[in-house]
Formats: sequence, structure tokens, C-alpha cells
Amino acid sequence: MTFTTPLQRLTRLALSTLLLMLVGVGLLTARTGTALAAEASPPVDSAALSKAVVAMEQLDQLRISLASTLEGRTEEPTIETMKEVCKPVGMRAIAIGKENGWQVRQVASKYRNPDHALANAQERQVIDLFHRHPEINGLWEPATSEQGIGLSYYRRINVVPSCMACHGTKASRPAFVRENYPDDKAFNFKVGDLRGMYAVFIPDKQSAPATLVNVSD
Repeated sequence: MTFTTPLQRLTRLALSTLLLMLVGVGLLTARTGTALAAEASPPVDSAALSKAVVAMEQLDQLRISLASTLEGRTEEPTIETMKEVCKPVGMRAIAIGKENGWQVRQVASKYRNPDHALANAQERQVIDLFHRHPEINGLWEPATSEQGIGLSYYRRINVVPSCMACHGTKASRPAFVRENYPDDKAFNFKVGDLRGMYAVFIPDKQSAPATLVNVSD
């Protein structure tokens, strides 16, 4: 019997997902009005494509693992709770960007941090697609003209039970959220809802590295 590690299983799953998503690029781009010749080679190294998929799967697993530490707690979350649960995910996303020369962002239509607002039409179209098709976990799109030559990878973020401690009803939000985020939009979620998405821009390997963006909550 052959045994595989969790990372090996994750990598195999991610690579399989990547192949399916690359096949589907043409369908999505037709819907969004962007152009990518089906026969053209991706403008970035293929190894970077699979690496991005694996990196975002690992990042989301970190998010879920840290959020699970809130389960069973009876005390109200505080700013220190956010530093324990949310900040490490943001710091890891920053590190991923630095290590690879990518731009890594966490974005949402219902955001708490204004830095997480959707930046362009493509992001709005993709998150709308995720809303309408919960079976889609991630996809690739050609980079926008503002970004330059490259590809963007989008990976959905779903609400898990432990997220409800800070993202439930408007009235149930912790005091630190009400005090520090007067324009907060990230409430009234239910378990399984689309919370947002990771947006990774991978520039052409001959282009300059992308600017890094803070993705802390």
C-alpha cells in the first residue's frame, strides 16, 4: 500500500483542478468580454500556475484552522482575537506574494476593511459568478489592461461556522467591530455563504514583480 502525505494529496488535487480550470478559461472569458486565444500559450510559466493553486488552498486551510479556535468560546471576540485569527492569514498572504513576485489580495463585495473592496469590473464579474455558481471553487482569467501581461487566479472563500462570531447579524457584531469599522458591510452571513475571494495576479515571467497589497482583515 502506498501512503501519501496531506500536502501530496493537496498538490494532486490542486493540479487536477488547475487542468480543469485551464480548459474552462475560454468559456469564462467569453462571458466577461475579455479576449484570450484558445490556442495561445499562457503568458506565465506553467509551474507558477499550479503553485498558485496550491498556495491558495493552503492559505484557505490556514484560515479555516485558525477560525476553528473560536469554536466553543463563550467570551466576545476582541481586537486581540482578530490578531490571533485573521492577522496570520494576512501575513501569510503577504509572504506568498513576496516569495513569488505576485500580487495577492483578499476581496469581497461585503467587506469590512475598505482595502478589500472589489477593484475592477473583472473582480465584480468573477465574484458574481461565484455567487451564482457555488460549485465553482476557483478559476483563471487573463490579466486586466491595468495589471499588464499575466494571469489572475481567483479562489472562493466560504463562510464556516466559526466565522459567525464576527460576521453574523449586524446586531451581534463584537464591540471592537462596531467601534473600529463604522462602514462595515461584512455581516448578515450564513454558514456556506460566499465570504469573498483570494485574487492572485501572476505577471508575465519577464515583467516586473507585482506590487504587494496588505490582505489583513
